[in-house]
Amino acid sequence: MKIATFNINNINRRLPNLLRWLKSAKPDVVSLQELKASDAEFPAAALEKAGYGAVWQGQKTWNGVAILARKAEPVLIRTALPGDRDDHEARYIEAAVRGIVVTSLYLPNGNPQPGPKFDYKLAWFKRLHAHAKSLLKQDVPVVLAGDYNVAPTPFDIYPTRSWDKDALIQPKSRAVFEALVDQGWCDAIRTLHPDDQMFTFWDYKRNRWPRDAGLRLDHLLLSPVLAPRLVKAGVDRDIRGEEGASDHAPAWVVLK
Repeated sequence: MKIATFNINNINRRLPNLLRWLKSAKPDVVSLQELKASDAEFPAAALEKAGYGAVWQGQKTWNGVAILARKAEPVLIRTALPGDRDDHEARYIEAAVRGIVVTSLYLPNGNPQPGPKFDYKLAWFKRLHAHAKSLLKQDVPVVLAGDYNVAPTPFDIYPTRSWDKDALIQPKSRAVFEALVDQGWCDAIRTLHPDDQMFTFWDYKRNRWPRDAGLRLDHLLLSPVLAPRLVKAGVDRDIRGEEGASDHAPAWVVLK
């Protein structure tokens, strides 16, 4: 079973890229972020024609998350992260696919920091901690997949000082990510590739893709029940180099 996470950065603009990747990579489950489309604008028909059922939570202009399932229909569990009824940003969706609970989460960016946006990022993370802990208590197979907007360690960003003030690499951002993993989650890519940087994001600015000036922001965390099934993990880097590509590349795991 192949499960992927992909910040598509506008699903309708990148739909041809997405469909080509789905056809070649054949993931069984895909978590998508940054749909940048309302619910009505989500291209469900095109994805169904490609062989994928879908559930989604859209938001016009920005945000938006979805879960796709190959030759199956995801069973929707929730469309929001618990803990704040006043938070209406489309950043979390959860579904069951073939006996596995899969999320698509899109952590707040948090810039500029310090300030209200960074406070929101940390508060969202704390809500994720609480929900992730409740999932662990259920002792079920779970993949917390998505764009966490955190490069967890200095090894997860190219050598530079230009991001030093960015929310993605702040000590507090890294600490809350580490605290989440320490609940008992398996960081799949880092577990199988401890000595490879495995970037998933290359900003459009400053020639960062040709320079391989990337960051690892997209993660798949496996619950203890699921971690022993992990056999492969990787990043489809070449997708980032396509014409009209997202600034992210798909990260994925294969479970036995």
